[in-house]
Amino acid sequence: MTGNDDSWLTQHIQHLLVAVEHELRVAGPAGLSELDLIKSLQRDPWALIGTVNYSAPDKLYPVHFLLFHVLYTLRDQLALTGEALIISPLRVILQNQQTIAGSGLPDEEDKLRAFYLDLSQYHMSDASIQTMMDDFWTGHTRSRPDLPAVSEAASALGFSTLPVQFAPIKQRFRKLVMQVHPDRGGDTKAIQKLNEAFSVLKAHYA
Repeated sequence: MTGNDDSWLTQHIQHLLVAVEHELRVAGPAGLSELDLIKSLQRDPWALIGTVNYSAPDKLYPVHFLLFHVLYTLRDQLALTGEALIISPLRVILQNQQTIAGSGLPDEEDKLRAFYLDLSQYHMSDASIQTMMDDFWTGHTRSRPDLPAVSEAASALGFSTLPVQFAPIKQRFRKLVMQVHPDRGGDTKAIQKLNEAFSVLKAHYA
């Protein structure tokens, strides 16, 4: 990697930081999914991400990695001013209420944070990316939720019986996230609980 490449990457990350923070603030308490963020960054005025081949792991990985590198960098920056950024596989939410400065940082070692803040991981080989994806899907298959977990997750979202389709789950999840956002009297733990329930149900319907 040349010095020019290093310079380009650093500059690109700085542009992404500005764009991602702006989009998350505009999104408000509902937050954005990773796909929503990518699409926002592809559009004007940003145009910071080109066409993405979602079916090719080696092409998708650099986009995903840089986006999460930016998210974890932004989370650290916001924590210093008392704001919190919730990063989950399903949703990214910026809590713009003022809290105790530094409270948005994890209490324990965050292995995902360490991985995404290590820019050397951006240059992972195609073989390593494929191995990582294979490991992910193998783990995903093994960890398919059992029925008690699914029922508990459905109950957490307010369903007395499990809907036949996934669409009502998504609608209810988005509505509840809006209701429990700290700006409306909720708290971070409530949002995390909803995220966990939604993750279980998404895995079940998949």
